[in-house]
Amino acid sequence: MPPPGQTQLPDWDGLKLRVRTLISSHRVMIFSKSYCPYCNKVKELFRSMHVEYYALELDVTADGPSIQQVLAELTNQRTVPNVFVNGTHIGGCDSTYQAYHNGSLQKLLGDSKDAEPYDYDLIIIGGGSGGLACSKEAAALGKKVMVLDYVVPTPLGTSWGLGGTCVNVGCIPKKLMHQAALLGQALQDSRKYGWQYEQQVKHNWEIMVEAIQNYIGSLNWGYRVSLREKSVTYLNSYGEFIEPHKIKATNRKGQVSYHTADTFVLATGERPRYLGIPGDKEYCITSDDLFSLPYCPGKTLVVGASYVALECAGFLAGLGLDVTVMVRSILLRGFDQEMAEKVGAYMETHGVKFIRKFVPVILSLQIFIQVEQLEEGMPGRLKVTAKSTEGPEIFEEEYNTVLIAIGRDACTRNIGLETIGVKINEKNGKVPVNDEEQTNVPYVYAIGDILDGKLELTPVAIQAGKLLARRLYGGSSTKCDYINVPTTVFTPLEYGSCGLAEERAVEEYGKQNLEVYHSLFWPLEWTVPGRDNNTCYAKIICSKHDNNRVIGFHVLGPNAGEVTQGFAAAIKCGLTKELLDETIGIHPTCGEVFTTMDITKSSGQDITQRGC
Repeated sequence: MPPPGQTQLPDWDGLKLRVRTLISSHRVMIFSKSYCPYCNKVKELFRSMHVEYYALELDVTADGPSIQQVLAELTNQRTVPNVFVNGTHIGGCDSTYQAYHNGSLQKLLGDSKDAEPYDYDLIIIGGGSGGLACSKEAAALGKKVMVLDYVVPTPLGTSWGLGGTCVNVGCIPKKLMHQAALLGQALQDSRKYGWQYEQQVKHNWEIMVEAIQNYIGSLNWGYRVSLREKSVTYLNSYGEFIEPHKIKATNRKGQVSYHTADTFVLATGERPRYLGIPGDKEYCITSDDLFSLPYCPGKTLVVGASYVALECAGFLAGLGLDVTVMVRSILLRGFDQEMAEKVGAYMETHGVKFIRKFVPVILSLQIFIQVEQLEEGMPGRLKVTAKSTEGPEIFEEEYNTVLIAIGRDACTRNIGLETIGVKINEKNGKVPVNDEEQTNVPYVYAIGDILDGKLELTPVAIQAGKLLARRLYGGSSTKCDYINVPTTVFTPLEYGSCGLAEERAVEEYGKQNLEVYHSLFWPLEWTVPGRDNNTCYAKIICSKHDNNRVIGFHVLGPNAGEVTQGFAAAIKCGLTKELLDETIGIHPTCGEVFTTMDITKSSGQDITQRGC
């Protein structure tokens, strides 16, 4: 019988001969349809292996339906893609990928790598939190693993040890310097609690930096020991793909070695972005330099309004320095803007100056160095010139240090990804992946800050790395959940959040479908010294038509990270306003405010508090 819609009986013998000829005359024959995503996925696989294939698109071939019927009789498979390798029927998309992963596809192709097995089961490029977690998990599952980690020195020559950004120039030193600033505030409060001391208290930058760097050094050593105990090979070398499944590793001395692996994980992270103006790399620093700076930075200009910018500005001011933040547009882009403005307002009342709507730029038609060195030293003196984003106004001021914190760039453009066909987002250098962290090249995965459209948080990278290893080698199917991930900005008044910002919630759900509960609160510890009443703030965003489920949690106050972490687990479990109301708070704590909220934004009622 002819296929539906076809009136003239085809030449079945001729079609069968044609199909068999196509199969026998091509190393890889794919019967495909041009619009089929699974067909495209199979083609991508062979392209990544640098294997030529011939594809017959049945939807644009006159005899396509008849050929598909012949294939069904020949293979008992009615779907596409229908893949043959050296005359052997492989099957559809899933079967082809399964054959790839178990090595049978490579055997059918006659790859020489079958005679010369890969050096490693897994090579991870990047020794940060995510890469280390993935490597140790894979090794624990019995795989032969290598980790390559290399820190390209900053323009000022700063570099660090194993462990990535978080440990060396991120979360760990940031939180410790934040703590140093909090201790300064605690000293001021202590007088009201009866502590008496005569001598003037001052902060010593060098002692703090030495202590923090000693602690970080112990962590670096611990990571190396841990890798050795897990039998993970560690190379302090720069990794670069030179062909499929093969990388070149170059160490600090320029010595080169070559290594192959069945699977690769990209965990290269990000580095601070510079302004791209004269003087920025010569005279400015970034967070990569700040935490090991051997001298006190003195009067400091922080350029940017990212969480890194505000955190650094906050603890520098808390240590007694003269600090100014230059803001191009808004604070904490991507975060809840009501909370962001409250963060900025608190910083401003506690000594941090803000210059809004200004950016350092090159003045047109003038030869002009925007960051100009006036005097060398530790610190020296710099002259900064900036132009308003809203008019012709020019700002000029002298500083000892200029800290650039305008964002970070993915470290993906110089590791040979184009050589093996891994696609990146050309705008930001980030790597698109599927829900299993797999790139468009099947044997290459990516985790951490370099993922396109994913959260840039250390615990996320660790979780993704562990789960990826378990899926690859442990038979697990659990994927990393990027929804409702809690985070905290460690500004002088900490800001913790989980779920949606209010703006995002309105965009997704519609304002009429939301109820926002909020309250100011006064931590008991602040009452005796008389600090900042009605400054701390809490709010939850609830979905009216989903049992008032909490879809956004926000708190501005001391120990916000600790508070948010606990509530994050409840939000994962589907926390509702009713459940919060039924929860008995711990008194007196900051977190209990979430169990007593009864004022909505829509009511317009006063939320100021008159006691703890």
